[in-house]
Amino acid sequence: MRSHSCGDLRTDAIDTTVLLSGWVDRRRDHGGVIFIDLRDRSGTVQVTVDPDLGPEAFAVAEHLRNETVLQVEGRVRARPEESLNERLATGAVEVLAQTLNVLNAPSRNLPFAVSVHDDEQVREELRLRHRYLDLRRERMRRNLTLRHQTVQTARRFLEEEGFIEVETPVLTRSTPEGARDYLVPSRVCGGEWFALPQSPQLFKQLLMVGGLERYYQVARCFRDEDLRADRQPEFTQLDMEMSFLDQEQILELNERLITRIWKTVKGVELPQPFARMTWHDAMERYGTDRPDTRYGMELVTVSDIVADMGFKVFSGAVATGGSVKCLAVPGGNDKVSNVRIKPGGDVFSEAQKAGAGGLAFIRVREGGEIDTIGAIKDNLSEEKKAELLQRTGAEPGTLILFGAGDTPTVNKALDRVRQYLAKELELIPADAWNFLWVVDFPMFEFNAEENRLEALHHPFCAANRDDLGDDPQRWAETLPAARAQAYDLVLNGLELGGGSLRIHDAALQQQVLRTIGLPEQEAQEQFGFLLEALEMGAPPHGGIAFGLDRMVMLLAGEDSIRDTIAFPKTQQARCLMTAAPGGASERQLEELHVASTWEEPEEN
Repeated sequence: MRSHSCGDLRTDAIDTTVLLSGWVDRRRDHGGVIFIDLRDRSGTVQVTVDPDLGPEAFAVAEHLRNETVLQVEGRVRARPEESLNERLATGAVEVLAQTLNVLNAPSRNLPFAVSVHDDEQVREELRLRHRYLDLRRERMRRNLTLRHQTVQTARRFLEEEGFIEVETPVLTRSTPEGARDYLVPSRVCGGEWFALPQSPQLFKQLLMVGGLERYYQVARCFRDEDLRADRQPEFTQLDMEMSFLDQEQILELNERLITRIWKTVKGVELPQPFARMTWHDAMERYGTDRPDTRYGMELVTVSDIVADMGFKVFSGAVATGGSVKCLAVPGGNDKVSNVRIKPGGDVFSEAQKAGAGGLAFIRVREGGEIDTIGAIKDNLSEEKKAELLQRTGAEPGTLILFGAGDTPTVNKALDRVRQYLAKELELIPADAWNFLWVVDFPMFEFNAEENRLEALHHPFCAANRDDLGDDPQRWAETLPAARAQAYDLVLNGLELGGGSLRIHDAALQQQVLRTIGLPEQEAQEQFGFLLEALEMGAPPHGGIAFGLDRMVMLLAGEDSIRDTIAFPKTQQARCLMTAAPGGASERQLEELHVASTWEEPEEN
C-alpha cells in the first residue's frame, strides 16, 4: 500500500519514486496546479498535481475533499526555494504526483476540522463524541505518542533493573477501604460478585511471597468515584513491587526511573536526589500533603500570638482546639482589593469552597504599619505585631490573609487560596519541575462519621518500627499513633505516585485490621488468603504505583488526563462515542440473577 510514510521524506529521497497513503489534510487549487497536503501518523508532505504531467491524476485531484483516504504514486523533487516550509520536517521536498487512487472518501460533512493547519478550539463534548476524528489531529497523535514513549522507557528501565512483567487478575473480590468498587455479577455462581480491581495491591504482595522479588505491570485499575479533570473511572498505573529493599533504596531506584523518563521523553535533566518533606511539615507549611513548592507563600501558624487577643474569631478557634494560620502575599496590597476578600469576592469564594466562613486580613504599609478592617489592629500589641511581621517575613506592600477554625478546614482553605493567588498573580515559574517525596505519613486518620480509625493510605502499609516498639503485646496501644513507612512522589502540587513498605508479619497485619474496626470473622473472609500467605515466610517488601495518565498529562503540558487517553470517559463516567454505559436485556439480567430497581426520576 505504500513504500514510505508521509513524514519520512527528506532531501535524500529526491529523484526516487514513492508510493504514499494517507488522508487529504487540505487541497489548494492555484490556478492550473493543485497542491495536496497528504497526512499520516508520521507527518505531512506536499503533493503537487500538474495537469501537463498527469491529466488523469489532476482529474481526480479536482474533486478531492478533506479527509479523503488517498494513495499517491509520484517522484520526489526539491521544492523551489521560495516555497520551502520550515515548519514541516518534509518542507524541503514535495511529491510530483503521477497517479492518485481514492481508497475511501467521506460521505458526510465532518463535525469539526481535522487539519494540522486548523487551530479551531473544538468543544470537548464534540471531540469525545467523534473521538476517532479527534485522534487524527496533531495534538492527540502527539500526546499518545508521548504516552507510548513513556511506557516504553519505563519498561526498558525496569527490565534493566531485573523486574519482570506479570499480569494480575481483573476479576477479583470486593474488599473494604478505599474508593467504591465496580461490581460484576457472576452468572455461574448465583448471588455472588466479582469486583474490578482498584489496584493490584494484594496480588503484587503475593507475588513477593511467591519469590518473584521484582515485579512490574502497566495495570488497568477501576474506581467508582466522583470524577475530576485528573481522574477517570478506569485508569492506568505503572505498578511495581520489590523484595529485600528498604525505603531509601526504593526511593532512589524510583528517582532514577523518573529521571530516565524525563530525559528520554522531554530531554530534561532532573537533579537528584529529589527533595524530601515529612507529612507533618507539609501540612504545617502548605496545608496539604501534596504541596506545590515552585513558589513561596507558605502557611505560618500564629495561634500562640493571637490566642489571648480580644479578637474572638482568633481566640475562640485556639480555645476550642483549632488553630490560626496566615498566608503572606507579597505585593498583595496593590493586586488584591478588599472587595475580593469580602463576601462575594473571588478570593473569599475560594476559601468558602474549602469550608471556611471567610478570611481575615491585614495590610502591611510603609514603616511596618498595619492597616485592617475590624478588630485585629485594635487588639494586636506592638510586641505581637512585631512578632507577626518577623514570623511571616512580611514587608511593606504585603497582604496577610488569616484562616481560623478547626485545623483541617484552615489548612484546606488557605491551601486553596494559596494556589489560586499564585496563578492569579503569576508567581509560578514556567517550565519548573519540582519533585518532592512526602514521607512519614500517619498510619491512620479518624473517621468522625463512622467513629473509628481508618487507614490513611491502605491497611497494608508497614508501621515505623521506632513508633511501634518491639513488644507485640503493646501493638494495640502503640499502633494508632504510629507513622507509616509510606511515601508519595509529588510533582508541582500533584500526586504523581505513592507507595509504602508493606506489612510482612501476619500478627501485625491482623492487629492493623482490628485497629480499623474490622471484625475477626470479616477479616478472615476478606483477607484470609493474605494472612495465610504472610505466615509462610513472606519477605520484607515494598512498592509504589505511578498514575500513568497523570504523568503523561504533566509531560504533555495538558490540563486534563482525558487528552492523554485514547478513549476516555466524561466527568459523568460516560463514553459519548459508544453511548456507554447502556441498558441490559431482561434475559441478561435473569442469567446473572439480578434485577434493576432503577426508576427514572420525575421531571419537575
